Amino acid sequence: MAGRTKRVIKGAAGTAAEAGWTQPTRSRRTLAQYGVYEALIKAANDMERAFVELLKPYDLSMTQYNVLRILRGGGSAGLSCGTVGGRLMRHDPDVTRLLDRLERRGLIERVRDVADRRIVRTRATAAALDLLAELDAPVDAVHEQQLGHLSEARLQELKTLIEGAGLVTS
Repeated sequence: MAGRTKRVIKGAAGTAAEAGWTQPTRSRRTLAQYGVYEALIKAANDMERAFVELLKPYDLSMTQYNVLRILRGGGSAGLSCGTVGGRLMRHDPDVTRLLDRLERRGLIERVRDVADRRIVRTRATAAALDLLAELDAPVDAVHEQQLGHLSEARLQELKTLIEGAGLVTS
């Protein structure tokens, strides 16, 4: 702490310094970094909340929807469990159990790979594809509501800034 100054924090019961509380002074850069962190977390939470509400009547979690979307992209050949897990927007340590729940609902099916029987491929069922097709327009509407005020160039700039900051993996 040598060389660092401290600010006094004022509270309802007098000053924090009177209570023995002090806060180190932070650099403008550190405060800016925290401001970006806070803004990203709040934005992500607000955006996610809208999708949670959208998916609630379909009894789908964000992660389940994401898995179905990934599997739709995998086509009829399907994808391995590891590939699905690697493409998730949010890490899930138990992709197998997640797939089990979707399989019980008839939204996915698993088949052994013809070339390598050790590999199990997962693909979306017709029911899942119908569900995703039903959700496409409402999902697009949520994206438009949240980000429609930004031009395509600004959207690309925002994506580039976030990716350039090293905040997005894979």
